[in-house]
Amino acid sequence: MDTEAQHTERDSSATPDPGPAEESRSARFTALSGHLEGPWRKTAALFALCVVFLLLLSHFVVQPFLIPSGSMEPALKVGDRVLVNKLAYRFGGTPERGDVVVFDGRGSFVREGDEGNPLGRAVRSAGAALGLTEPAETDYVKRVVGVGGDHVVCCDRRGRIQVNGAAVDEPYLHPGDSPSQVPFDIVVPDGTLWVLGDHRSRSSDSRDHLGDPGGGMVPVDRVIGRADWIGWPFGRWTSVGGSGAFAGVRAPGGGHG
Repeated sequence: MDTEAQHTERDSSATPDPGPAEESRSARFTALSGHLEGPWRKTAALFALCVVFLLLLSHFVVQPFLIPSGSMEPALKVGDRVLVNKLAYRFGGTPERGDVVVFDGRGSFVREGDEGNPLGRAVRSAGAALGLTEPAETDYVKRVVGVGGDHVVCCDRRGRIQVNGAAVDEPYLHPGDSPSQVPFDIVVPDGTLWVLGDHRSRSSDSRDHLGDPGGGMVPVDRVIGRADWIGWPFGRWTSVGGSGAFAGVRAPGGGHG
């Protein structure tokens, strides 16, 4: 036998063909992989579909909003997740006195351009849309006290806020809080809102921006929606609703508001 034939013989003996047992194991592994791949692929697709559905629902209909501070206590506590109705004002409706609203504070409470890193804001917005993370630092939740045309004054001789000359008793205020330690006398421009937190001593609201451009007024078109329900924790499931405190307030000019 020549040298080339010997090399060929040795190479063939060094890498023997797989036997029947090895082929059987390989076939079982391939079958198992195919069996697992199907369910996992379906689960991943279903999960992705659910996330897309929730994001669309949050963007157009109802958005979970994680309460980040105690400025709206006792109605809303830190860690509550409220469900924000985005359809409340979409078809001609406008915010009313007593409504609890979530709004974008850029241009009123926050200067334009102070919203931070765009990529970070996008990631936070996606998490906030699912109620998993705190909202963007430019988003706020407050109660509407004055609407366009209202004359809002603090305070009367009994320490109450007056709207269009009518004193307002505010049962939602945090126990021990006065309606305001900061006096003000303002007329709300059309198309804007005057908003305050229920925990007045711990709330940064329209009062804190009286000297800023816009005077602390929130444009109606910056309102994201109305907080209608507390969705989490389950033990606090309840409607947020408006307030009957403003039932006696007349609209500017004498009509009922």
